[in-house]
Amino acid sequence: MIYLELFLGFLQVGCFSFGGAYAAIPLIRDVVLSYGWLSDEMLTDMIAVSESTPGPIMVNLATYIGSTQAGLPGAALATLAVVLPAFVIILLITAVMKTVLKNPCAQAVMRGLTACVTGIILATGCWLLFINGVRPLFLPETDVRPLILAAVLSAAWFGVRGKLKKRFSPISLILVSAVLGIALYSF
Repeated sequence: MIYLELFLGFLQVGCFSFGGAYAAIPLIRDVVLSYGWLSDEMLTDMIAVSESTPGPIMVNLATYIGSTQAGLPGAALATLAVVLPAFVIILLITAVMKTVLKNPCAQAVMRGLTACVTGIILATGCWLLFINGVRPLFLPETDVRPLILAAVLSAAWFGVRGKLKKRFSPISLILVSAVLGIALYSF
């Protein structure tokens, strides 16, 4: 019986909690108190713990409450119940997106969004580059290592794209930047 209660209680939380974890706390509180799984004080403490541990608050709370009420199977069941609605919604959106993306208007919107996101990422990269030590080269405290790193990564990106007519894998770019960062900043 406890397994069914855990599943239905946290399925309710997963289905009807909109607006993020903080908006879901009143619903979680109602479910947890109505089933008598935790006291109000204990729930408040567990919300604080769930905020400070990695992962979504709802998943952390569901896992904890499920484990206290029914052990490992209860934790797995409560966690499954709280994430199942979001998982199903994402699957439905993915199925619909395949047909929507065939529309020329939707394709134009996606190309525009791609360009916009690329610009935002580039602006953030430039801001981080300048905030982390790149100043006019005539100043004595100028750190040229970020410039070197950015130049090598840009050359690798555009060189592979221009010469080999291939895209540089993001994973490869991350690995190259990690090796260059270690080399530049450790010596």
